Amino acid sequence: MQTTIATQCSLTGTGLHSGKPVRLRMLPAAANTGLVFRRVDCPEASRQIAVSPKNWVEASLCTVLANAHGVRVTTIEHLLAALHGCGVHNVIVELDSEEVPILDGSAAPFVRKILASGVKSLGVPLRALRVLKTVEVEKDGARARLSPARQLELAFEIDFAEPAIGHQQHQLAMCNGAFLRELSDCRTFCLRGDVERMQAAGLALGGTLDNAVVFHEGEVLSPGGLRRADEPVRHKMLDAMGDLYVAGMPILGRYEGVRAGHALTGRLLQALLADPEAHEIIQLTGDARKRLPGTDISIADLSLSA
Repeated sequence: MQTTIATQCSLTGTGLHSGKPVRLRMLPAAANTGLVFRRVDCPEASRQIAVSPKNWVEASLCTVLANAHGVRVTTIEHLLAALHGCGVHNVIVELDSEEVPILDGSAAPFVRKILASGVKSLGVPLRALRVLKTVEVEKDGARARLSPARQLELAFEIDFAEPAIGHQQHQLAMCNGAFLRELSDCRTFCLRGDVERMQAAGLALGGTLDNAVVFHEGEVLSPGGLRRADEPVRHKMLDAMGDLYVAGMPILGRYEGVRAGHALTGRLLQALLADPEAHEIIQLTGDARKRLPGTDISIADLSLSA
């Protein structure tokens, strides 16, 4: 069945790229509302932005949506990953700024708020996007692919010259709370040189060693080191989980990324939806929780890092 959060919840933080303070509030929503952002700092007639492939804006450093009025929301991938992984299908997300707060650089703070609020069934059948044939996009040696599968599966591979990262690969079936236990606490990462270049260009102004894993010449500069030995590749899987939820509904299919980023995954979703033979929208029957990211996970079931 479709779900929403049981009670409203809120967080405050800083935008990773803007460096601006932002307050975020999640509100319960009725069935068939979908995922909706609401910019409360904008005029009422232009403040609403639906999570939909039609509103996707290609960007390399984060996931961006914009409505017909040009009002945008940015860096939404970790929040969308948390909603996707917790099985939340309808919610209103209010923001008083353009960028979702980065918090600790992972999806875990959002997950905690969602689970503390509770996820409730709305008693209306859930729709899902099923992949029917393989679709692949590629650019500059990076590639992303969606192929048929009975549930959502994620596989990712990265390869960095930075010795503290190197070559990593991982794959998971996204069921039975796998996202919450295996991916949700994995943080965004970068090289120190990348930070310096981005900040010189007016980006990553809110970036700190507390909201990203920063690598430099074989060292992890962030306090406490890594949460997992392969945290970087797991975070790329987390990003893909959020980027795929731009579809506005769960996906039944296998995603494979090789050095892919937000832009490539977004292009992949666009390519899938552009081919009527590659996908279909189905209504799930029976116990949907057996086929989609778990909605029956409690805080006590998890062991998330602080």
